Amino acid sequence: MILFFLTSGLFLGWSLGANDASHIFGSAVGSKMVSFRRAAVIASVFFILGAVIQGSGTSHTLEKLGSVNAIGGSFTVALAAAITIYMMTKFALPISTTQAIVGAIIGWNFFTGNKTDSSTLSTILLSWVAGPLIGALFAVLLYLVVKRIKTRLQIHIIRFESIIKTSLVVVGAFGSYSLGANNIANVMGVFLPSFQLEDLKIGFVVLSSNQQLFLLGGLAIATGIITYSWKVMDTIGSNILELSSEAALVVVLAESLVLFIFSSSTLSDFFVSMGFPPIPMVPVSSSQVIIGCILGIGLYKGARNINFRVLGEIGAAWVISPLASGLLTFLLLFFMKNIFNIEVGGIANPASPATINSAIAGSGEQISGIVRYLFLSILVFGAAGIWYYLLLDYRKKSGLKKSEEHFWINLK
Repeated sequence: MILFFLTSGLFLGWSLGANDASHIFGSAVGSKMVSFRRAAVIASVFFILGAVIQGSGTSHTLEKLGSVNAIGGSFTVALAAAITIYMMTKFALPISTTQAIVGAIIGWNFFTGNKTDSSTLSTILLSWVAGPLIGALFAVLLYLVVKRIKTRLQIHIIRFESIIKTSLVVVGAFGSYSLGANNIANVMGVFLPSFQLEDLKIGFVVLSSNQQLFLLGGLAIATGIITYSWKVMDTIGSNILELSSEAALVVVLAESLVLFIFSSSTLSDFFVSMGFPPIPMVPVSSSQVIIGCILGIGLYKGARNINFRVLGEIGAAWVISPLASGLLTFLLLFFMKNIFNIEVGGIANPASPATINSAIAGSGEQISGIVRYLFLSILVFGAAGIWYYLLLDYRKKSGLKKSEEHFWINLK
């Protein structure tokens, strides 16, 4: 039964992967510098790594906004956010998963009578404004740097495009890692107060309770990236503004830096040690950041090629998504509690988490066992996949080399 309740989180993860992968590789795929297949594989691998290694920071912020203290409530909140994102994705609109889950948590607060923490909400709302502005600033500065390097080095256009193509893959991997670290809380954050699993040891690797849930969420996200993210990639990559190859690189790098900054507790601690205020660990709206980066480049170029109609549709989706998610959460909670008679939570009490955790303790070993086999499967199939990819790449290069040799022989 507990595994059933996790399905809404996995559905939310799939929806996030289908929508938010476009924010990292959309510009690269839209500019035809990286194929969709390669982008999907790289994004999936590094998204999982970022989620498991560095995903805990932003999850604490969502807990402060509203600590969903019953597994039925966690299921409903995640389901409402997932449905909202899925519907927006059907219309190829890159909405924010952060906005959807925040709206859903606030809907749960209203239904259960819990107070929404105004300080945490203000911090999140501020990040929705600051993220695009910082992204636009980074994009313009990086674009100027890349243009200056291109002019000074006087690299041949073919070699320059080859360097950009390789850089897009590297920066995309970094961006996927940062997105996983920053946004996994949107998928599994609402389940953390209701789950407390035993630490899972696999060889030298130890996965905490949160990391086990993050791994499950990361796998769901990877599935969404591979199966359904191409639609929104097309919207981001080509429908808003036609991007040159260097502009595509700059957009991905600028967004990656913003996501990394708002999810790195190490960087925040460094700022504190230097006498600066800490960086808030908040799940930033990646869709808003990427739009800010693209707009920064567009405005720098004179705003002639910006598709303002598409921007208007995206802006409307940003306003609608938290409202729709919150309302849908409220309605679903009513049905879950009054029709299906499932406990969805109540007034938060610091003394109650132990009883909630004991109710699901019997399923802890079952979930950890699934995670263990999934982790081992990832290692095995990952190694096999890398070997297969290298083999195909070697055969392709060998075929091209033989074709070139035959060409010169026939020419003589």
